[in-house]
Amino acid sequence: MSRLGKGTWRVGGFAIAALMVMSVVPLGAWAEETTATATGNRVFFRGGFAALTSPRGGEAFTDTYGAGPALGVGPGAQNATNGYYVGGGTELMLTRDVWGMMKNIAVLGEIGVEYKRWNSRTSTSVVPTAVNAVAGGTVDNPAAKIQVTMLTVNVAPKVKFMQGTDFQPWIIPVGLDFHVISPPSNQTQYLDIGVQFGAGAEYRIWKELWLGMDARYHLASNQTNTVNNYGTVGAYVGIGF
Repeated sequence: MSRLGKGTWRVGGFAIAALMVMSVVPLGAWAEETTATATGNRVFFRGGFAALTSPRGGEAFTDTYGAGPALGVGPGAQNATNGYYVGGGTELMLTRDVWGMMKNIAVLGEIGVEYKRWNSRTSTSVVPTAVNAVAGGTVDNPAAKIQVTMLTVNVAPKVKFMQGTDFQPWIIPVGLDFHVISPPSNQTQYLDIGVQFGAGAEYRIWKELWLGMDARYHLASNQTNTVNNYGTVGAYVGIGF
C-alpha cells in the first residue's frame, strides 16, 4: 500500500474515532451545558387584580364631568378604581452570582407589557353631548359604556434569590414604565412615564415550568394631568428556555 493510501486510512480512522468519542462524551456535556444555560431565562404570562390610587371620574372623556344626572341620563361620574390586568413578557439572565460578588443571587432583565381595565361603567359621552349642544339640539343618546383602560410597557432589573432551588423569591428594586391611558385627559394627552417596584416568588412545578405570585406598585409622573398611579397583585406562569 502506498504512503498516500496509508495516510488516507489513518486520517479516516482518526475521524471515525473522533466521531465515536463525540457521540458519547461531548453530547452529554453539551446537553448539560444547554440545560444550565436555559435555566433562568423565562417567558411569562401574568394576570390578576389592579387598582388605581385615584379615580378618573369628572373628566371630559370619561363621563363629561359627571354630568349624567344633570342631563337626566347615566349614573354620573366614573369613580371606579378597581379592575383587572393581563400581561406577559420575558426575563433574560444577566448574571447568576451578581457578577461574582454574591453567590446564588441572580440579576435578570425583564421586558413586559401589561393591559389594565378599571371597573368601567355606562356614563355620559362627551362627543354627542358637545355636538348636540353646539347644534342647539337636545341631548340625544349620550350614555355609553366607557372603558377606562391603561397599557404599560416596562423594562426592569429583577433580583432573584436562592438560585439552584425550586423556590426562588425575587424583587424589582426599581423599573422604568411607559404608559398609555384611555380615554385621554381633558387636554387630550395620553402618554406618561414612571417607575415601578415589585416583589414576588415562584416555584418550579415541573422541569422549566414555574408558577409564581407577584405584587407591584407603579408610580407615574402624571404628565397627562391625571393621576395614573396604581398597584397590582396577581399570579403568573413562567416557562424557562
